[in-house]
Amino acid sequence: MSSPSRFHGKSRPPSTKPHDIVEEEEGLLSGVSVEGKESNDTRRSWSRGRIVGTAVFFIGLLISGAFVRTLLRGPVVPSEYSLWHKGGELLSNGTHEFKRTVLIVSIDGLRADYLDRGLTPNLLRISENGLRAKSMKPVFPTLTFPNHWALMTGLHAESHGIVANNFWDPKSKTTFYYNRIESCWNPDWWFGEPMWETAEKAGLLTANLMWPGPPKTTSGASSTYFVPWKDHVPLSEKLEQIINWIDLPIELRPQLVMAYEPSLDQAGHATGPMSARVNKTLAQVDDFAKDLQSALHARNLTDIVDIVFVSDHGMTDTSDPELVYMDDILHDEGLEMLEHVDGWPAMGLRFRESANVSHYLNMLLNASDANPEKFDVYTHETMPQRYHFSHSERIAPLYVVPKIGYVLTTKAEGDTGMSKGNHGYDNDELSMHAMFIAHGPFSTDVKALHHSGKKPADHHWESTESNTYIMERFPNVEIYNLVIKLLGIDQFAAPNNGTVGFWDRYL
Repeated sequence: MSSPSRFHGKSRPPSTKPHDIVEEEEGLLSGVSVEGKESNDTRRSWSRGRIVGTAVFFIGLLISGAFVRTLLRGPVVPSEYSLWHKGGELLSNGTHEFKRTVLIVSIDGLRADYLDRGLTPNLLRISENGLRAKSMKPVFPTLTFPNHWALMTGLHAESHGIVANNFWDPKSKTTFYYNRIESCWNPDWWFGEPMWETAEKAGLLTANLMWPGPPKTTSGASSTYFVPWKDHVPLSEKLEQIINWIDLPIELRPQLVMAYEPSLDQAGHATGPMSARVNKTLAQVDDFAKDLQSALHARNLTDIVDIVFVSDHGMTDTSDPELVYMDDILHDEGLEMLEHVDGWPAMGLRFRESANVSHYLNMLLNASDANPEKFDVYTHETMPQRYHFSHSERIAPLYVVPKIGYVLTTKAEGDTGMSKGNHGYDNDELSMHAMFIAHGPFSTDVKALHHSGKKPADHHWESTESNTYIMERFPNVEIYNLVIKLLGIDQFAAPNNGTVGFWDRYL
């Protein structure tokens, strides 16, 4: 949708491309500016940090007698805040000692029911040996950045502060852009404590491979190893980096590894969830899962390392949506009174101080009442409680949320450049739901407890003829507590929106 639109002059990124593509375009995630290049200031600051960090890293490796090749065209930077101490339960794979280890891998845009297409035999085999959920419910809005930070912190968007991929903050009077380093790497935007900060506090080493979010929090904490975002990195290189971390000497080896892969989401936006490109990419992701599992098996680590495969949201077909014209509702004068428009495909509306907001709210509500199948209109007071999306001043006062099959636009924008797949809709919609698969000691213990009768199968989960253990749908804010529990550092857990005792049903 073209830049001359009234909406594009508000808080959306300056671009000549349609806003639905701008908000989820390939290559435009943390670490890359809108133009696809780092700013001069960013290059200067990282140059010095990389020199110092790399020197410290290689000295440590030389002392230990190990050398790990840096991948992905950027150094793996040890943090000055990491606690490089020994301790904790030691396990043996037969040749080496290991501490409790968790790998969490996010496959962006892997809709839960993609696993039923017959194109993911390896993920299904992993789930048969481990367990899976019917689906995992994302937080609202069902967008990449709000949900990746929800997975990291166990917080809803209203609590962790990332209320959209791009949004206006009235307190700082600035806009958060997920695709600008100076914005998305500024820790002041990000509330809550990510699992890697909790693990570091507990004395564990951690590794972050491109997970969306800041490299440091407001406390100055960072993961031990950090590989920043870079687009079009082959899955084979990401696999190599993960395994290189696993192969480090025990005193340098991270116990929590987080990795992120965007290619499936990019395919879904470009060609739609039912497309050949999505199916091809899904098969490639499945091969990556097999290769990762095989690498762990070859090292006799499948009973030592827990792997948690997740996604942030699903995808729905928007190749031929019905258009809802905002100028038919607010008319030209209403559009002119808009000062900021946040989010996509939902619209968070902020009117100018001089605007009669009640008047425009009534116009929107009347239109919604006349077309309840097309969209809903909410204020902070009327927002559904299940969204957990009202207790933050970063959330626009008025929110228009389209239903599946509908797109909010203007007559000037129309459907120009509309992506064929999208997300961001109601998080109760199953097409928005994400996947969850786990394998390792966690799933082994779950099955053992079930068979022993100590944790009888109830309404929380079930087993199938293929011995696949399928959990009921659950919200993704529970993932933080799972990882902390698997690492054995519950006493260090930060406050979050996860359910107290949720994982006690299974462990």
